[in-house]
Amino acid sequence: MAQYWWVNHKQTFRHEIERQYLWSPKAKKNSTRSVFYDNMRGASPGDLVLSYADGAIRFVGRIAEFAFTAPKPTEFGKTGSNWSNEGWLLPVFWTPLLPAVRPKDLLAVLAPLLPQKYSPVQPATGNGNQGVYLAEIPKAVFDAIVAVATVDYVVLASGGANSLTFQTVQEQLDDEVERTVAADPALDSTSRTAIIQARRGQGTYRRNVEANEKSCRLTGITNPALLIASHIRPWRSCETSSQRLDGMNGLLLTPDADLLFDRGFITFEDDGAVRVSPRFARDDLRRLGLGEPTWKLLGFSEPPRAWEPNGFDVKQREYLSYHRSNVYIGEATR
Repeated sequence: MAQYWWVNHKQTFRHEIERQYLWSPKAKKNSTRSVFYDNMRGASPGDLVLSYADGAIRFVGRIAEFAFTAPKPTEFGKTGSNWSNEGWLLPVFWTPLLPAVRPKDLLAVLAPLLPQKYSPVQPATGNGNQGVYLAEIPKAVFDAIVAVATVDYVVLASGGANSLTFQTVQEQLDDEVERTVAADPALDSTSRTAIIQARRGQGTYRRNVEANEKSCRLTGITNPALLIASHIRPWRSCETSSQRLDGMNGLLLTPDADLLFDRGFITFEDDGAVRVSPRFARDDLRRLGLGEPTWKLLGFSEPPRAWEPNGFDVKQREYLSYHRSNVYIGEATR
């Protein structure tokens, strides 16, 4: 079931509309959590969002993809100088709402419909609430706004591919990090080569991973030719060269499992059990051959010893904690 959202974005409005996204820090400047930033992770593809800035709603957006970790957009410049550099990027396809709607003009209709907690605007005045970014709203609020304007729902539903997909943004981030590594005068040529090779799970990094892992944690496959040395804390998100080369920061995964893990549709508990995102379509899981344990699909009456869940090392658990908090796609907000 689709959810409905309202974003208050004054300073970043132009950039976010032109580039088709929303971006927020992961936490407030005092490092405490914000429900409005957490909502970035609660939004799902297909959800609809109203864009509010300077007293009016001028655009309606369709969430194009789940939010993912990304640095503060460079086009923000000095805006949000107190924000941390790492945040959530949520791809959105925006289309105009014509004419623009001023919530103050509909206050008699909107006031009783607005959520009592975490409302994006004040029911008494229609002014935007300070500190609110992405707020969930009832469908009735969304319907009341669009009822007095025109939305091209055909374009909204199928128009324009968003260029800020997870794959393209992560490639850009990896490229930026690689350029930094290549230009780092503190690294000798051997270290530089090893770190760059680690981006693709090769060289020293792969050997380090193979010292700890012998099979795919999801499928149990042991053939090295079918396994990718995948970072737990993504290569682009590592804070040091040591983390990028640390074998404890890696798993051996088949290509499908690697993609699911990197995108956050699966993660692992400290005891080795697989956690599948509740927001990953179970039909797609079955199409991947992962609808039930692989050992059952292959006719085994019980899991071969190599496929039994094995707990992780203490250092691996530290990396997995990051993955579960920053990569894994958990429950949607309600």
